[in-house]
Amino acid sequence: MKKDRVVIALGGNALQADPKDTTAEAQLITAKQTARPLVDLIEDGHELIIAHGNGPQVGQIIATYEAAAGVPIMPFPECGAMSQGYIGYHLQQAIREEMVYRGIAKSIAAVVTQVVVDKNDPGFENPTKPVGSFFSAEEAARLEKENGYVMKEDAGRGWRRVVASPEPIGVVEAPIVKTLVDAGHVVITVGGGGVPVIDKGNGILEGVPAVIDKDFASEKIAEILDADYLIILTAVEKVAINFNKPNQKDLDIVTIKEIKQYMNEGHFAPGSMLPKVKAAMKFVESKPGRKALITSLEKAKEGIEGRTGTVIVNR
Repeated sequence: MKKDRVVIALGGNALQADPKDTTAEAQLITAKQTARPLVDLIEDGHELIIAHGNGPQVGQIIATYEAAAGVPIMPFPECGAMSQGYIGYHLQQAIREEMVYRGIAKSIAAVVTQVVVDKNDPGFENPTKPVGSFFSAEEAARLEKENGYVMKEDAGRGWRRVVASPEPIGVVEAPIVKTLVDAGHVVITVGGGGVPVIDKGNGILEGVPAVIDKDFASEKIAEILDADYLIILTAVEKVAINFNKPNQKDLDIVTIKEIKQYMNEGHFAPGSMLPKVKAAMKFVESKPGRKALITSLEKAKEGIEGRTGTVIVNR
């Protein structure tokens, strides 16, 4: 079997198995479980670049600062960087430990990664991504006035801060990541979609309060690193049309033309499967011969071997 350069985008369930248990100890246990199928791919000889989400973790960091009376609110980009650091640490520990058990002599590094976005991205005009704690209408009004936040009511549960979700256009640390991968190391990068930054000119970067979708950031780094495969891991084994209906149909190998038709027919939920499908399509269309796989963490090895999952191809 051909040994591929593979970018893996880990879903939230790969880091936090029980949404009610948000402790660091629980996350490390889950990371150790997550490491096993990832190391299966390393053991098979594939070059692995790992990306991950950070939604619950960055939310916890923000909420902690919001709840601490008298403590200045930590800027959002710094919260993203903090989440990259501690999630990366857990994944480094877990994957390295699993490689040691199997006698695999590889190093692994987590790179705090900045991802460039366009300051004129339309997402900044209408922030929609909720982050942090819930507040009363009065508290929300105060935060808007004092901190310049954009606050929106969230399904009757209270008011929350919302930030933009712009598209990634570049990865600042990509040359470093490429050097590490070319040298045979396993790399964790663009965690949580990366810390969003804008180019102020003359190479000066500035962090901005935003959330970059981790699937799109994974697609961007996969393009830059000239990966063979983008594997997006989620809670289901295969993408389906007519999901949760009597006529549900799981998709095996699907062409760009077919997946676009299903997308236009509204088969994929905007906050769930749609961004994964869009990221997969973008990667496959970026260069001939590239493939994207969407499957569950447990089925990653079988998926890359062509035995399960949904594979999107450009033909």
